[in-house]
Amino acid sequence: MSEMMDTVVLPVLISFGVSAVLGPVVIPYLRRLKIGQTVREEGPGSHLKKNGTPTMGGILFLAGVAAVCLVFGKDSPDIVPVLFLMLGFGLVGFLDDYLKVVLRRSMGLRPWQKFLGQAAVTGVFVLYLMESGHTDLTMRIPFLPTMRLELGALSVPFLFLVVIGTANGTNFTDGLDGLAGSVTVLVAVFFSAIAIGTGSSLTPLPCAVAGGLLGFLLFNVYPASVFMGDTGSLALGGFVAGCAYMLHLPLFLPIVGFVYLAEVLSVILQVGYYRLSGGRRIFRMAPLHHHFELCGWSETRVVAVFSILTALLCLIALAAY
Repeated sequence: MSEMMDTVVLPVLISFGVSAVLGPVVIPYLRRLKIGQTVREEGPGSHLKKNGTPTMGGILFLAGVAAVCLVFGKDSPDIVPVLFLMLGFGLVGFLDDYLKVVLRRSMGLRPWQKFLGQAAVTGVFVLYLMESGHTDLTMRIPFLPTMRLELGALSVPFLFLVVIGTANGTNFTDGLDGLAGSVTVLVAVFFSAIAIGTGSSLTPLPCAVAGGLLGFLLFNVYPASVFMGDTGSLALGGFVAGCAYMLHLPLFLPIVGFVYLAEVLSVILQVGYYRLSGGRRIFRMAPLHHHFELCGWSETRVVAVFSILTALLCLIALAAY
């Protein structure tokens, strides 16, 4: 019971507390600095009222996670590579946010710059896994608990695809108040359950992310008083992909991360079909959550449905484990 308190309950409470306490301090500060979101005019009309809402709020839950890692990191070696991936992707997102909302450069990082940064962070993560011998790249297969998949020479390219794809899927999911946070807190609970069940030293990290996101959602649910920005959404993508690899669960990501996958695929399909068809569209708008909004769903309904779907899929993934 004492060990459960130390590795599960305390990380949740510490991270939640830091995130919740920092909110009333950091959000007014971001507002004074005029670090506000600029909403696309071609987006849903209901979003125009969000112009000027403080962004880069991902620092709230990242601070909570960092506090937990300072306390538990020394005795939890599995935390290090995942924390690096999370903070590395968060730094790429921070630079993108900074250019857009502080320096007023509308594009932020150019696509190739963002991809290069993500690839560099992922490359360091791969080197750590390979050189430390801390973990291998074998993957558990859903519903086949005694079998593992080994891709051999394709393991590293596949890892780059999974990590960068997951991070960008999470980034695309962050388009409605509370959506990315609500979906990811459920994914974090799934990883926490697996880590606890396998006795992994990673356990405090997903617990901390769950707690930090709960604290952040106090300020991010509709109507949001702060957005996480790319600082938060890319960091969460790094966290999800990192946990999946440390627990040998990349093949479970299409299940627990189905919302991320659907969001990024909707963008790829929309752009590809638009170019091939000479201007026609599959969805009313991409990413997918905007399509449902334009079909008449409210923001809160989209968030609720996507969260319920993720919760059910996490239960299916636990059964598949």
